[in-house]
Amino acid sequence: MIKKQSKNIQRRKRHFRVRKIVKGTAERPRLSVYRSNKALYVQLIDDVAQTTLLSARSQELGLTSVNIETAKALGKLVGEKAAKAGITSVVFDRSGYLYHGRIKALAEAAREAGLQF
Repeated sequence: MIKKQSKNIQRRKRHFRVRKIVKGTAERPRLSVYRSNKALYVQLIDDVAQTTLLSARSQELGLTSVNIETAKALGKLVGEKAAKAGITSVVFDRSGYLYHGRIKALAEAAREAGLQF
């Protein structure tokens, strides 16, 4: 009998496979997204120096639900924070999630806020 792996294990495999290739630098940090049932988390990471340059989460906005509107607001917040920090270009790391729904909304809102990726 074939046992099916959980979706989270499959996602983590995709994430590790992509992380071998995607690296962030100080000039072009990695925009990493984590999606949970209760919140969305975003970090701008410099992999060379192994530091987090800035972070944001959906609870900072005071929103309790995690939906597409929350993702759009978080993408806008990340774009504004990055602009204040002088970051204009990033490498998008979707952490193995499909580029669909909340992840897509967050990415498009960040692009509208001025980030290039």
